This record gives sequence, C-alpha cells and structure tokens, in this order.
Amino acid sequence: MTREPEPEPEPLRLRWLGRVRYEEAAVLQRAMHDNRSGDYLLLLEHQPVYTCGVRTRAANLLPSIASSGAAVVKADRGGDVTYHGPGQLVGYPVLDVPVTSGSIPAFVHRIEQLVVDVLADLGLAAGRLAGYPGVWVGSAEEPRKICAIGVRVDRGRSLHGFALNVDPDLSMFGHIVPCGIPDKPVTSLARERVDAAMRDVVDLVARHAGEAFSFGGRARPVDRRDVAFSRSQSGPSSKAMPTPSPNPPPPATPLERRLSAAGVDAAQGISFRERKPDYMRAPVRLGSNVLGLRSMLKGLELVTVCEEAGCPNRSECWSDGTATFMINGERCTRACGFCLVDTRHPLPPDPDEPRRLASAVKRMGLAHAVITAVARDDLVDGGAAGFVACIEAVRAECPGTSVEVLIPDCKGDEAALDSMFAARPDVLNHNVETVSRLQRAVRPSASYARSLAVLARAKRASLVTKSSIMVGLGETYEELLSTFADLRSVGVDILTIGQYLRPSSRHLPVAKWWTPAEFVALREAAEAMRFSHVEASPLTRSSYHARRAASSAGVPVPVPAPASAAEVVVAGAAVGGGGGTA
Repeated sequence: MTREPEPEPEPLRLRWLGRVRYEEAAVLQRAMHDNRSGDYLLLLEHQPVYTCGVRTRAANLLPSIASSGAAVVKADRGGDVTYHGPGQLVGYPVLDVPVTSGSIPAFVHRIEQLVVDVLADLGLAAGRLAGYPGVWVGSAEEPRKICAIGVRVDRGRSLHGFALNVDPDLSMFGHIVPCGIPDKPVTSLARERVDAAMRDVVDLVARHAGEAFSFGGRARPVDRRDVAFSRSQSGPSSKAMPTPSPNPPPPATPLERRLSAAGVDAAQGISFRERKPDYMRAPVRLGSNVLGLRSMLKGLELVTVCEEAGCPNRSECWSDGTATFMINGERCTRACGFCLVDTRHPLPPDPDEPRRLASAVKRMGLAHAVITAVARDDLVDGGAAGFVACIEAVRAECPGTSVEVLIPDCKGDEAALDSMFAARPDVLNHNVETVSRLQRAVRPSASYARSLAVLARAKRASLVTKSSIMVGLGETYEELLSTFADLRSVGVDILTIGQYLRPSSRHLPVAKWWTPAEFVALREAAEAMRFSHVEASPLTRSSYHARRAASSAGVPVPVPAPASAAEVVVAGAAVGGGGGTA
C-alpha cells in the first residue's frame, strides 16, 4: 500500500513590524489570539514603556520612575516589572500551544532555547539559571540577564513572549527592580561586546523560529514579511526583500530613497508617459445626470474627491448619480507618495459641513453613504469629531440610509478612534494600502502595525470592518497573500484590491500593470481566506460597489429604487485618494 505523504505543516507567519507602541501591539496580539486565524511571531521594538506583569510588587517600581519619561502599563502576562524600548527586540508568539500537563513550562523552555540558539550563532554563550526564567550570560557566580520572558496561555493560545536586549538604553532599567530580581544585573549584546545590528538578530530569530515553534516534529515553514529596516537597524540583506537591479544610480529624492530602502529601484518603474493598457482606461460619459449632480454639489459647497483625487471611476459613478465627497476640508496633513490631494496648511473644519452632507444624501435618495476625510494631524482628535457629526447628521436626516466610514488612523489615539466606533457606523473602513515592506515608502506618516491595530480595535467594537490594497508598487504575489492573511487575522470582513495609478511624475512610479486575469487570481485567493466580500479589478477603488460589499457582509442595506442613485461615497485622501484606493 502506498503511504500518503504527510501534510505540509501550517506556516509560522513571522512579521518584523519596526517600532510599535505597546498598546497597539497588545491590541494586535489579542485580535490574532481571539480570531485564531493562523500562528504568528510578531517581532518589533517598543517606544519606552515599563510593563507590569501579574506578579509585580509596587516596591519594584522605584521613585525615580516618575522622571524616566516612559509610561507604566499593566500586562496580563506572568512575571514582574520590566522595561521595553528602542534597541530591544521584542518577540510575541501568538500561536496554538498543546495543552497538557507541564505544557506551559515546556513552551517557556522553547522560547528560551530559541534565544540561546540565536546568541550562540552570534558567538555568545548563554543559558538558563535555575529558579529564574529568561536567558542569562556570564558565570554561575556572576550571571547577567540578557533576555526577559513572560507569557500567558489563554484557551490553548499564547500571548506575550520575550524581550532580548540588543542595544537598548540600559540606564532605563535603573528605575525598576528588573523582573523583581535585585541582585542580578541586566546586560545587552552591545554591553557584552557583540557587534550585531537589530536586523542581524531578526534574521537569526527567523532562521530558528520554524523549529522552535513546531509541535509536530518537522520544522514548520516560515512566512516572513518585514517593514523596511531603518539605517540604524540595518544588517545583512534580508532574503525576504526582492533583490534590486545591480548598480542602480544613487536615489535623488526622499521618495526614491524610501523606495530604495524597501528594495525597489524607482528607475525601473514604468514611464509616466507610457500609454496605459486598454483595461486601465475607463470610458468618459458626461450626461445630464453628471452635470446635474455637479451643479447640486457646487450649490451645497461640497468637495468631491472624484475630481480632487483623479478617480478613474468618476464618469461611471457620476453617470449613475454617484459622487465621492471629502469632509474635514480639502487639504491633507500627510504627503503620501501615491496621493494627489492638496497638502497645503489646512483650514479650520466647517461646522456646517455635516448638515450640508446630510442634505445631499437626502436629496439624492441614497441607500448607502460612505464618509471619509483627509488626514487632519493638526487637530487634537485627528478629525474624529467630524466623522461623528456627519454620521449623526445622516442618521437624523436619513434614518433608512446605511453609513460607512473610511477613516485615517488618528495617530492611533484610542479616545479618538473609540468616539468614531461609538457612533456605530454600519461599516468601518481603514486602508492598509500596500504590503508591509512598502509601507514606509508609500505612506511614511503611517504604520502597518498601527493600521492593523485600528482594524482590530474596530472589530473588538463589533463593527463590520473593511480595508483596501493597491497593487503595482513593486509588491509580489506572495506578499499580497501574506497581507490578506494579516487582515483576516484581525477580523477584516471586506477587502478591495485595485491597480495603483500614478497621478503625476512626482509620485510613486508604477512598477507593474496587473492584468485582469491576475486580479481574478487575487480575488479567488482572498475569498479562500473567507472574507465576506472581495472586490478586485484594475479599476477597483475602496468605495467601489460599497453598497454591494456591505450587504454581503450582513449590513441591512435597502435596495434603491431604479430611478435613484444607489449610493454616494463621501470619501477623502488620507487613506487612498489620487491614484490610490479611495
């Protein structure tokens, strides 16, 4: 009898996320834990923070901690107080752990061994110290702690993990009794005179992770994706990054330098003057509906992102009585590399805008309204109050209309985000825009981890969630599949995928035209991951077929009368205007 081959182990999704606030990483971990959509190892650095485990004693927070400048937060992991900050590699394995007698100590042992193996590769002998968790260097008489470990296993799935000191500011440990151990010092790779950049250490963790977190015998494959490393973190070239063309000319502009750091040679992009493929050319139709809609919008002093951002679908949408608006003004405080919207200093928000917007929704007899805005980092709440006011105005004027919002990240401000979630939009959309490697090149003021955390917070608030991705910026098919998986891991329901269009020669170049057949393949791959709705085509933008997508995700959207406009998209630039996915 022929023996059936053993199935390939599920991949371990390893993500280097760069520098991430502790609160955002905690939200991301919890979402990945609760959704149980694959096993992850999150690698990152934190902003300065002291975390207190469940066994922390108040006496271990010294009086000088008040002058440290770092936040103090409670964590639901084991262990005592420790410090996290730049120069320290934090690893969060979020994965299923076999629950048997002694399984949790065995899991801690696996993490310790992973770090021991990494340090051995760097030429530093390390091991365990009886009675003290973590990884230690030095002699038995004079041990020094180089890696703290604190985990939690909840319903058979792990949270938290390890913190390996590469080259952090060790003086920050002087404001606490680290891990509640007063008589044993903390050290780092740099203090031990090991010359290793953060990227070197991440590469080694990736090398050992598949074996360390395999519970079935064979080492599992590792699906590694990185945000671009900064200069101070750089080490040997990562195999996760595509190889740029040999001997490229030195990048001349900040945009080109960001692309180069992400492994993309801007000089290899498609010329701005090159004719687009026929399938990228939307027909232009200017009928009475379009002209009438334009006249009504001008009368209400509402700005359309259809024209501001050069949306390729504007003729189709306007011919159907559909328009795309922008709230919180028409000037954006961010300069994303794909966006055409005005970036001059913004004007104060117009308090009458919500009333005019609701009036437009009512006059058009809309079934589904989508509202977004430019980024307003100049405002304390990032423009959240404008979203709340518009949601409330539409609900008051048109109670039968479902409402979707396409929001910026508000710099991750929890109160601002919660205020929008509390307004209970029918769909909460926030665009991740591109794969992790290209985030810093495409939207330098944003963060891949923060975008995932925004979506995770929205799902935690029991909202239907949605996100969009552009293709054609230099990403690979495999990277896109990994991004789809990341979005599902935080519970995203609706995904839209469209081709990036370069708004001007000053913007990011198009690296590739994805064909209609390739979009079909992307849609089928995403649907296999069980999104409620996937919209994918060359001209798809985030708000394209928004009513249909909302209905597929279970939102009770009324079917519009044939003579009325089906939907109005009140949208903006911060999350995908001008050649992006708005």
